[in-house]
Amino acid sequence: MGEIVGAYLMPHPPVIIPEVGKGREKEIYDTIQSMNKVAQDIADKKPDTIILISPHGALFKDAVAIMGTPKLKGQLDEFGAKQVCVEKNNDLELGKEIDLISWSEGIPTVFLDDEKIQSYHVSSRLDHGAMVPLYFVEKAYSSYDLVHINYGLLSKKELYAFGEIISSCVEKSDKKVVIIASGDLSHKLTPDAPAGYNEKGILFDEKLLGLLAASDIEGIFSIEDSLANDAGECGLRSIEMMLGAFEGKNISVEVLSYEGPFGVGYGTAIIVPGERNTGRSFKNKISELMNKKITKVREKEDEYVTLARKALEYFVLHNKKLKLPLDTSTDIIKKKAGVFVSIKEEGELRGCIGTIEATQENIGEEIIRNAIQSGTQDPRFHPVEKNELDKLIYSVDILGEPEPIESKDKLNVKEYGVVVESGSKRGLLLPNLEGVETIDDQISIALEKANIRKGEKYRLYRFKVKRHK
Repeated sequence: MGEIVGAYLMPHPPVIIPEVGKGREKEIYDTIQSMNKVAQDIADKKPDTIILISPHGALFKDAVAIMGTPKLKGQLDEFGAKQVCVEKNNDLELGKEIDLISWSEGIPTVFLDDEKIQSYHVSSRLDHGAMVPLYFVEKAYSSYDLVHINYGLLSKKELYAFGEIISSCVEKSDKKVVIIASGDLSHKLTPDAPAGYNEKGILFDEKLLGLLAASDIEGIFSIEDSLANDAGECGLRSIEMMLGAFEGKNISVEVLSYEGPFGVGYGTAIIVPGERNTGRSFKNKISELMNKKITKVREKEDEYVTLARKALEYFVLHNKKLKLPLDTSTDIIKKKAGVFVSIKEEGELRGCIGTIEATQENIGEEIIRNAIQSGTQDPRFHPVEKNELDKLIYSVDILGEPEPIESKDKLNVKEYGVVVESGSKRGLLLPNLEGVETIDDQISIALEKANIRKGEKYRLYRFKVKRHK
């Protein structure tokens, strides 16, 4: 019977590699020491296969990606170090089994063989989320095959279930396996951080590593989506998937180090599997946590949000437009305004469509129309399905009148939305959005939405919104 003999959290900053850092790697000395310790631990365990979970590479919104080419190759040429190369045999037997069982359990996957790589227009190369950890592993141990996984933007429940599938597939094999969860923590620790500064960054890092050190699985899955989004992390999903591989088992965790000198948090840890323990089953608890979260949101909904939710639910279930309820308040019936309806699932955008100015006879009809459009017509996503309805969280923005402004100095990303206009082309971005930190970011995204090209003249407008959520 096969066995997962260890797991690891490893960061992936290319600067940590001397050929890339050219001396700057000395600023993360503790992380280097920890990565070397992890590599030696792997060497001591002598695994047949390493399963590496990365947040980079072929990342799909609705599926886990499993590399399916016979050889897995990568180099760090994009970071000025093409001499840093890794080439490993792909453990196709284990990868295909994981893919097969995942589909049978309702977890969508994409097995990226040569044909799929071409059809999806993704790279076949190992991404830096794999290359950096493997750089250290290769120095200590190289007699392993590799399974490379990109986690996908699935729900916490699905990520955890996928980790459990990994474990069951390993156990059916005759292989000794270790898992590497590749991921950096907050990218917003300092004002000069690559993603800008957010005070929540250090709070997220401290909370996650504290919970991990305590082997508090339930606590990790209770981390608020807003905290993770504000932190700008890329490691949480890797960790959630990895933890699923230890469903029903004891684990002990040693956090080796944490540093953030470049404005990005780098945490390194060793996870040691223990004996089976039915009291350490979390898959049902994770479902309960998600249900409680949705219940809390529903209890706090105001009339605007409830109307948006019911409009989409009614349309998906009955393929009909909801009639405006008779007990709707006067403001919603009598007033007109532009309205945007945003829908999220597991903290990720699921749809957002709206109108800059009123197009319906009142705000209520505007909400109904745009809720249906957001859930079924947003070209970035497939239409919402029945089994998703209980997972969705809505917000409704009622737009004030846009006013022309002479320069971007009159904007504030938290207070004002922006409209850009050039002839018949028009683009809008709402205020106070996650990931939009600067005025230049705000304008750039609006210009892209309007398809206004660089150098093309455009007019600026600003507006306020009243956000209901």
